[in-house]
Amino acid sequence: MILAAACSVFGAARVAGEALEIGRNVPVVEAKTQANATVKLNEVAANGWALVYFYPKADTPGCTKQACSLRDAYEELTSRNVKVFGVSTDTVGEQKAFADKFKLPFTLLADKDAAVVKAFGVPTMRGDSFAKRQAFLFKDGKLVWRDLKASTDQQAADVLKVVK
Repeated sequence: MILAAACSVFGAARVAGEALEIGRNVPVVEAKTQANATVKLNEVAANGWALVYFYPKADTPGCTKQACSLRDAYEELTSRNVKVFGVSTDTVGEQKAFADKFKLPFTLLADKDAAVVKAFGVPTMRGDSFAKRQAFLFKDGKLVWRDLKASTDQQAADVLKVVK
């Protein structure tokens, strides 16, 4: 329902390409964090678990629920060596404000040019302005699970089922 509301506000979704298939490597792509540092996803996700999740817009209701789900389970996620990366087409400043406001302990990536969105094959709305909500879980650099209709308030529970 939230995604439907987002689609009516942001416009119909379009597919940027094929979503990554299970067994694929982390795409070779980089983006700026909320602290304005450059992250190369293929390097930081090469070892252990890495969750890369996409959301349409920082500090909106569904996106906040999704991020807070992961924030609230962050201790358990990190105890299982899961690195978390949230991605949207927001600016570095918008990502920083979102992380600060909701005390998000994980890395948010500002993908203003939608390079990460396109590398993962995530559909977008309003051209490349907003990514559709999806999640990708990697183990040692290989995709082991994906959720192409990612939940908002259940995102952490869904990921923890896989890593347990």
